[in-house]
Amino acid sequence: MARYRPEPAHSHGSVPRVGVLLVNLGSPEAPTAAAVRPYLKQFLSDPRVVEIPRLAWWPILNLVILNTRPAKSAEKYASIWTDEGSPLRVHTERQAKLLAGFLTEAGHRDWRVDWAMRYGRPSIPERLDALREAGCDRILVVPMYPQYAGSTTGSVMDEVADRLRTWRNLPELRFVRSYHDDPGYIAALAANVQAHWAKNGQADRLILSFHGVPRFTLDKGDPYHCECHKTARLLAEALEVAPERVMLTFQSRFGKAEWLKPYTQPTLEALPKQGVRSVDVMCPGFAADCLETLEEIAMECKEAFLTHGGKHFHYIPCLNTRDDWMHALTQLVIRHAGHWADADPRRSVADRQLGRTRALALGASHGEKTP
Repeated sequence: MARYRPEPAHSHGSVPRVGVLLVNLGSPEAPTAAAVRPYLKQFLSDPRVVEIPRLAWWPILNLVILNTRPAKSAEKYASIWTDEGSPLRVHTERQAKLLAGFLTEAGHRDWRVDWAMRYGRPSIPERLDALREAGCDRILVVPMYPQYAGSTTGSVMDEVADRLRTWRNLPELRFVRSYHDDPGYIAALAANVQAHWAKNGQADRLILSFHGVPRFTLDKGDPYHCECHKTARLLAEALEVAPERVMLTFQSRFGKAEWLKPYTQPTLEALPKQGVRSVDVMCPGFAADCLETLEEIAMECKEAFLTHGGKHFHYIPCLNTRDDWMHALTQLVIRHAGHWADADPRRSVADRQLGRTRALALGASHGEKTP
């Protein structure tokens, strides 16, 4: 028999309440080997992340990787750590707070917005439980990965499902599967690049570096590779630049297996020999700056490019809490909430009309047809 967690007190006739949960990858609690080790263990124990038979993977993970990698990773985390903590946690928390404010402005005053990390804390189970305790019986889960991959968004869905197995009274549940081609997301990326160009001028190449995944995932049907390419194409079109000036690459390889190509660092090392002296690099697959952007790209890859003859390397930060991105994220959430937004009993007629007007204006600004 299933063991259910105690249900919160129920009030008959209570009004349905919407909860929104933003989810990002995660971060250790501190930039130390002791804190990195449990984080890495949770991350690398996820069968969505490492698709190696458990019996073969367990000794490699526990006897080799977890005894050697935490100290090295801790040094990298220490190089980007801030007084407020992990940049990824700081940005994600701010995104959640800003989203709550924008939703309030749109008339959804009683929606509850929270945030969680797939690995580390705050965890998905504890924040789902918090939403339930707050009376949210309609929950929208928003993995902050623009492009879908089984190892990222798929893993979030697994963790949500595992927690809901312990609930007797299930909520209405919705997911944002991906937003790789969302007009607001693409427009925010383009504005981010244009703002950088207005201040620094255009480099010889714009490098769009996405997090890598093993090549076999593409062969087995994972759509991540295709969605990355679509994001890159739409961004190039929005920027109105020649396709040959924009390059898509993949970073953050792990292990000896082949991953999606071309690889970011080897590409940057080869460009100076081809006459490319300056590059702008951005990471559209990350909704917030983190270890992979601030240390791997802005530090390691910069050094590699300059060491191999490059002259100018500029890293363009992630969208983080840009105002245009937060507005786009707000509209994304409202659209995926669907009839929950229209049926919000706490939302006045004026609020609903204002929200509809804003939605139509946003659609018109992106060339969409309005009813």
